[in-house]
Amino acid sequence: MTYQQAVEKIDSRLLFGMKPGLERMRALMEELGSPHEKVKFVHVCGTNGKGSVCTLVSSVLRESGYRTGLNISPYVLNFRERFQIDGEMITEEELIGEVEEIWPAVERLDARDIVVSEFELVTAIALHWFALKGCDIAVLEVGMGGLHDATNVIPPPEAAAVMSISLDHTAWLGDTVEQIALEKSGIIKQGGHVVLYPEQQPEVWDVIQGVCTGRGAELHIPDMDRVTVCSEDIDGTGFEAEGLKLHTPFLGGHQVKNAAVALELIKILRGRGFDISDEKLAEGFRKAFIPARMEVLSRKPLCLLDGGHNPGCALVLKDALERYVPGRKVAIIGMMSDKDSAAALETVGPMFSKIITVRPDNPRSLSAGDLAGIASRFCPEAVPAESFPEALDMALEDIGEDGALIACGSFYMAGELRPLLLEKFTDR
Repeated sequence: MTYQQAVEKIDSRLLFGMKPGLERMRALMEELGSPHEKVKFVHVCGTNGKGSVCTLVSSVLRESGYRTGLNISPYVLNFRERFQIDGEMITEEELIGEVEEIWPAVERLDARDIVVSEFELVTAIALHWFALKGCDIAVLEVGMGGLHDATNVIPPPEAAAVMSISLDHTAWLGDTVEQIALEKSGIIKQGGHVVLYPEQQPEVWDVIQGVCTGRGAELHIPDMDRVTVCSEDIDGTGFEAEGLKLHTPFLGGHQVKNAAVALELIKILRGRGFDISDEKLAEGFRKAFIPARMEVLSRKPLCLLDGGHNPGCALVLKDALERYVPGRKVAIIGMMSDKDSAAALETVGPMFSKIITVRPDNPRSLSAGDLAGIASRFCPEAVPAESFPEALDMALEDIGEDGALIACGSFYMAGELRPLLLEKFTDR
């Protein structure tokens, strides 16, 4: 089997779509010898902020000497980003081996009319690989929701976090924040430890607190009054918390709250026997990295790449642009048709002098022409491009040396555009 054939086998399960319930994951784990019971976990759900917290916590654990798995979704540049141990992606050969090992189990379940989806297979690969490689602990990012998400097959985690919750995936999770919060609270286990992002709508507070009370889980909420921001610029955020001076490369005031959640998770892990020094904690925060999350690819001209894809991410991007990016701004934007593009563009569209739209190579993507039509309602000039290279050439010609290029809208767009941007800019 080649690497491409392995990926094609995984992608073939997309035909079966998403179906609520953990019955298929439990059956698959049993077929594989229950690898999920051989690893400890940190479990993180929410609408926004999951990736940042997972990255911070896994970076700290890695710096502290623990063999640490990381499972994220979606990926930006390479499918293998979804499976990482100690900051390194699974190799192509290892992924081939995982598919060859797991595929017979998938076929046995098919014969029993238990049809595993693509995301369930991806999650199974991660859990099996983490166990095979002897991970001490793995940090799992929930794909969607919580209760019925494939990652929720794991036993009670060492710690869990519920991040910022807003309307997203409403067709699957419900059309109110209460319904979505209830679905995401499914990762809260009996007697567990749960950290809640400190800024939530009142309805979310009520749901999460009620679930924690009902399940005897201890709720931890970061005290932002004890967190002091020391510096904020294009290179990241410096702050003081718990008597420590810390810095993350992540931009935006919301990232301080994300970091505060990560700190609470680390405190819980310390209480459960993990040896994490203040020095390793600070080093882990400093070294954390996520491509296409407010990523600065160039400073002259300024080029900022952000794959955020929902209205909450748009608000964060708007705040960052207002604070750190004065002057003329031109955007390259590509979005998915199942996202609320109008709401996102209503937020960020007026920030730009010009928007150039593109269509990412994904069946769910919105056409460049349709997206330009929506963007024109909120920006003085919105034009579609035939290709990513054409969009980049148009944008660079328009901004000159003193303007800023902002590429945003989806991780699929970011994955296609980032290599082109890196070819253009070398002062990363």
